[in-house]
Amino acid sequence: MMLLEKLDADFKDALKNKKAEKLALLRLVRSSIKNLEIAKQAQASDEDVVEILQREIRQHKESIEANEKANRPQEATRLKDEVDFLKLYLPPQLSQSELQDVIEDAIASTQASNMSDIGKVMGKVMPRVKGRASGDEVGQMVRNLLSK
Repeated sequence: MMLLEKLDADFKDALKNKKAEKLALLRLVRSSIKNLEIAKQAQASDEDVVEILQREIRQHKESIEANEKANRPQEATRLKDEVDFLKLYLPPQLSQSELQDVIEDAIASTQASNMSDIGKVMGKVMPRVKGRASGDEVGQMVRNLLSK
């Protein structure tokens, strides 16, 4: 089953079972998908949907930080629950050792030797880990490995 079909099925289930929180979140995601489909005049692929989910998760995490700074723990908790729910639709995340193997392979193939080569390494790694690791996590590990 495609990711878009799974989202639609879960949306219908939330609608039938009157799960307001999930329904609102799924509406937000479906709206973003629809906007993308209108912009590119084609149906969204699983890769497009994963990008949208990652963007929503990133925005939610920023909101969580803002709510924690503003001393609104209930709102931060609600947003954390939404992030956990959105993560269910993402492909399985790479473990630290799997990610390190991919990065070390990219470092070897680009012959990167110092921090000025970080762009080459990131350009090689990101397409391979798309949807399975965050850019922040990849960037931090690349920096660590190149600084050795």
